[in-house]
Amino acid sequence: MEYRLLGRTGLKVSTFGFGTMSFGGVGRFAGTGDTTGEEARRQIDMCIEAGVNLFDTSDAYSAGRSEEELAQALGNRRNWVLIATKCYFATGRGVNDRGANRRHIIRACEASLRRLKTDFIDLYQIHGQDRQTPPEETLRAMDDLVRQGKVRYIGSSNYSGWFMMKSLAVSDRLGTERFASQQIQYSLLHRDAENELLPLAVEEGVGSIIWSPLATGYLSGKFKHGEVAAPTRLAHHGWLDKYQERGPRIVAELEAIASTRPGASASQVALNWVARRAGVSSILLGARTADQLAGNLAAASWSLTDEEVRRLDEVSATPLPYPYDIHQTVGLGAERDAPLQLQPPIRAPAD
Repeated sequence: MEYRLLGRTGLKVSTFGFGTMSFGGVGRFAGTGDTTGEEARRQIDMCIEAGVNLFDTSDAYSAGRSEEELAQALGNRRNWVLIATKCYFATGRGVNDRGANRRHIIRACEASLRRLKTDFIDLYQIHGQDRQTPPEETLRAMDDLVRQGKVRYIGSSNYSGWFMMKSLAVSDRLGTERFASQQIQYSLLHRDAENELLPLAVEEGVGSIIWSPLATGYLSGKFKHGEVAAPTRLAHHGWLDKYQERGPRIVAELEAIASTRPGASASQVALNWVARRAGVSSILLGARTADQLAGNLAAASWSLTDEEVRRLDEVSATPLPYPYDIHQTVGLGAERDAPLQLQPPIRAPAD
């Protein structure tokens, strides 16, 4: 496993992390997964053995059950790893039991600490963009949690580029804790982050933590003929149709590249493509089964060539929206595929 710095911090995170949205299986997340007990521990064991040190969850996943299952699976190994969790979505019936206001952030953090059975959260993230709450209020509340020792680093999740930049500017102006990371969707099927979010990450020193790098499993290749059996997330959310225009061509290229490496899979190729993108600090793996997880973790053992990256760039390319199409046409230096500096990997010391 390789490790990278999280943005401008000195915190080292594994290139591949583990997302626990499938832990719990309660409420609207029942269609995502229902991993609990011994199976949850087995998956955590596999990750730690492979060198994963970043485990991501949220108070919204299965009404907090995901956090509880993660704590149970980690046991006395909590201090071996980094725990990232999130707040924003409703955790009660009150009008203030949601959002990025001071009251909700502090109450949500204290509840997550209890469920996670820990004294501190390594990375605490705002799970959504709250335009009703001034960013000054959000960031001062997060800064207070850091100063109190309840949180080590703070991050955003699913922010737009302009709101993320505004939040960073507010932190710089007020001298509060700055977002160290942004958790964003990114894959060969979802390349929109290349327009603003990833360039922002490189320019502003924000680490990007990637969710859904396999586009809810589509890029594994098992749905290329359109068959989806419940309870997969693609079936649960009805996302398959929107992938059919570009998806089959991308999957065909993934499988062609995988066929040149013994034991490689389309999933591993797709994960390696994300790992090569500038601004990416860690990629969250998700799995319903231990076999899926083992296959995805194997992506850490090899890398794509420059030519293979170029082929995948080409087959997954989409037209640039305004104003980025104009930037490219008139040569203003904002081309989406302009090379950005990749941070060199950090190897873990040998035992």
